[in-house]
Amino acid sequence: MIKGSLVALVTPMQPDGTIDQKSLHELVEWHLAQKTQGFIISGSTGEGSALTEEEQYAVISDVVAQVAGRVPVIAGTGTLSTQHTIHLTRNAKKAGADAALIVTPYYNKPTQKGLFAHYKEIADAVHLPIILYNVPGRTACDILPETVEQLAALPSIIGIKEATGKVERTADIFKRCGKKFAIYSGDDATALDSMRQGAVGVISVTANAAPQKMHAMCEAALNGDMALAEKINQELMPLHKKLFIESNPIPLKWVLHQMGLIPAGIRLPLLSLDPQFHTDLKEAMHSAGIVPRQKSFSEC
Repeated sequence: MIKGSLVALVTPMQPDGTIDQKSLHELVEWHLAQKTQGFIISGSTGEGSALTEEEQYAVISDVVAQVAGRVPVIAGTGTLSTQHTIHLTRNAKKAGADAALIVTPYYNKPTQKGLFAHYKEIADAVHLPIILYNVPGRTACDILPETVEQLAALPSIIGIKEATGKVERTADIFKRCGKKFAIYSGDDATALDSMRQGAVGVISVTANAAPQKMHAMCEAALNGDMALAEKINQELMPLHKKLFIESNPIPLKWVLHQMGLIPAGIRLPLLSLDPQFHTDLKEAMHSAGIVPRQKSFSEC
């Protein structure tokens, strides 16, 4: 089972929006050195919806080749179309991904029966482990615990990224599905509480900027050292919250640029972080022990 701190990796871009392959390579190596336990590529934090199909395939392939089996690489392949999701999931398998993270269909608001049929169709069509992704704040679609329980009976559906921020939801899914079905928090601020209720880790935004601390927090929690986990989590809490002061990944990309890890690029319709929030993010970085670097990239 994939456990611990899994980073929902950003896609580094130049100011003109082109993907920065050098920064991507350096980010991956940095995360491996910082003990990140898995990569999610082309998810919402990675601006997957803004990448072309060719770009998505290239980024997944490049990261798979670079990681070379050291940790799992999971590809975000979900769309609002069942057939298009199947196509992208097949591409992810061809690229060598270890699993697919598939968000609930957005905009078209399927029923619970429709959600079951959607995921079953994908599972039947592509022999690749699937992690469900529930984030109703973005999709206007909530996959309920009873539907998750039904889907967990399908052999290739191995877990769920539960991003409602409702800890009781994690407890309900764990009670229904047991230890063999992996639950990942998709909300950094409640990840520790979710691990208390049976989650085996977090698919994290914060881990982009503080990978070693997120790894240490998850390790402590999974090993039962809740005092240490709480201490680390409190240091990270301002970052957990302020990274959503504007839509993800706007604040995160600004922080990573301040750290000297990526250029300033982000794709429309997203824009760079509004200057009114710069001080808030700097304070959160300080709380987490993150020191901005100088002269690595030009200023935003």
